[in-house]
Amino acid sequence: MNVYYEGQVLWSQIDANQHLRHSAYADFAAQARLNMLQQLGLKPALLLEQKIGPVLFREELFYLHEVILNDTIKMTCELSKARADGSRWSIKHEMYRSDGVKAAIINVDGAWIDMEKRKLCPLPMDVSELFMRANKTSDFVEDVPKV
Repeated sequence: MNVYYEGQVLWSQIDANQHLRHSAYADFAAQARLNMLQQLGLKPALLLEQKIGPVLFREELFYLHEVILNDTIKMTCELSKARADGSRWSIKHEMYRSDGVKAAIINVDGAWIDMEKRKLCPLPMDVSELFMRANKTSDFVEDVPKV
C-alpha cells in the first residue's frame, strides 16, 4: 500500500451528522497528492521555479464507509491513467480507516498549467520522468492524445 498521508480526523473536519464532512475527503486527497509529488522529487520549490502547477478538471468521490472523529485515516495515491509524457493524468486515491476498512475512493483528472501564461503545458522532460515514476494502479492505462 502506497500511503502518502496518515493523520487523525479533527473536530473541524466533522459535519452535523458527526462524520467526516464531504470537503475534508478532498482535502486529504489533495495533501496526499502533494506528498506523493514531493516523494517523487517534484518539490513545491521545483514546480514554482518552473512556473508550473497541477490543475484538476474533475474530482469524483465514492463514499464507502463512515469516518468519525478521532479516527486515524491513511490515504493512498496511484496513477490510473496518464499520457506518456505525464501532461495529462488521472490519480486514484483510497482512504482507509484505522480498522483497515476502505472508507472512500477519490478519482481525479488533471494536467499541468503554466502559471504565467495560464495555459496547459507539458512538464519539462526531466520533471516528466520524475512524475511518471509514480506508483500505478493494476489497471493503469496509457492515454493517447486524440488527433
